[in-house]
Amino acid sequence: MIKELLKLPAAKLKRAVRLKSEIERLEVQLENVLAAAAPAPIGKIVHVRRRMTAAVRRKISLAAKARWARARAKLN
Repeated sequence: MIKELLKLPAAKLKRAVRLKSEIERLEVQLENVLAAAAPAPIGKIVHVRRRMTAAVRRKISLAAKARWARARAKLN
C-alpha cells in the first residue's frame, strides 16, 4: 500500500488528502446528526422496585405448599 502511494503523482496525492479530509468532516457531521436525533435522557432514570402485598405473598406461599404436598403424596 505504501509503495503504491509513493508511486502516485503529487496531484493525485493532494486530491487523495482532500478527499480523506472531506470524508472525515462528513463523518463528524453524520455523528452530530445521529446524536441530535437520539432522545436525551431527562434527569436521572429511577427503577422502581415492585413490591408484593402480603395477600399476594400468602397466595404464592399457599400454592407452593400445595405443590409440595401433591409431590409428597405421590411419593407415599
